[in-house]
Amino acid sequence: MTPTQYPEAKAQLSALVEKVMAGQEVVIGKAGKPVAKLVRYEQSEKPRRPGALRGKIKIADDFDELPADIADAFGMVDKGTSYTLC
Repeated sequence: MTPTQYPEAKAQLSALVEKVMAGQEVVIGKAGKPVAKLVRYEQSEKPRRPGALRGKIKIADDFDELPADIADAFGMVDKGTSYTLC
């Protein structure tokens, strides 16, 4: 497959998209070297299943608590106080 050069591809984008829709792959080149490939978009046949990792990931109970030394490092006032991020 001979690459379509960039200026030509730019000028003929609609025709190249039609080729891709017909099942062809189009290679676009710049300075004689292939740099991109146009291929037909294939949507996944499997729908996304929310909650697929339910029960497999554990978040610690103290996840939202910011230790005082880190709060101090970020200039978040009172030393010795624990902060909760929300």
